[in-house]
Formats: sequence, structure tokens, C-alpha cells
Amino acid sequence: MANLNNFNANEVEPNVGFEPVPADKYIAMITASEMKPTKNGDGSYLELELTILEGPYKDRKIWDRLCLNHPNAQTVKIARGYLSSICRATGVMQPKDSCELHNIPMCVTVKCKKRDDNDEITNEVRGYAKKESVAGKPQQAAPTDNTPPWKR
Repeated sequence: MANLNNFNANEVEPNVGFEPVPADKYIAMITASEMKPTKNGDGSYLELELTILEGPYKDRKIWDRLCLNHPNAQTVKIARGYLSSICRATGVMQPKDSCELHNIPMCVTVKCKKRDDNDEITNEVRGYAKKESVAGKPQQAAPTDNTPPWKR
């Protein structure tokens, strides 16, 4: 059992389920990352949590997995290619830790895909680019004040 500290559902609006975001390009940033073992234990992947920063889907989360350690060399090559795209999009070319890629706005291409296990539609990240690639104009110089990165 767990103590719920006198929780009263009458005082809290219920959450509604989230549908996947539509396929599009979004300004987002990595807000969390963690290396995890693959399901069958023969490798590991970097799980990335991304947060959309603008528009009607602001604050929605999407996830990506980069299988950086795997017996299949092609799987690793693809994952390393995506990691290279993230590094170029963030300007962090030689990260020693995935946290160095956090909180830097970039353009993320999101597609919708039907899951094999339950036929539900889910989001899949299909590309990363510098932030200015969404707006089509060069990125402005970083302000010297305390402006949050997603408002630059």
C-alpha cells in the first residue's frame, strides 16, 4: 500500500490521453537522456527525451532512441549518424556526456508511424537540424542577458 496524503480527485482536473503530435518540423530541445540496455541485453541505446518549445504542441514530449552499442554494425552506423546530426544541430561537436546536448534548441523532424505490437500510431524522430532551418533565416547571436535558450 502507498499513502496518498488525503488525495481528493474532486479537487484536481483529470489528465486526458495525448494523441501523437502531427508529422512536421518542430523547435525542440533534449531535456533528458539516459543510456539503457536493449531488451535482449546484447547492446545499449541512448534514450532522448525532447520537449517541443513552440506552437500548439509546446511542452509536449517526444522520445528517440539511438542504438549506439549493438552487434549489428548497420544499426550502430545509423544511430551514430543521428548522433552526428544532433551534434551539428546543437553545435556541440565532441560531447563527452549526453547532458552536454541538453537545453539547446534545434529543429526536429517528426513522423507518425504505426507500431508493430499494437497497431497504434506513435511519433518517430526522423531528423535533426539547426534551429534556423525551420524559419529559413539565420540564427541570431545569443543575447547576453538571461533569456532562456528556447526564446533566442
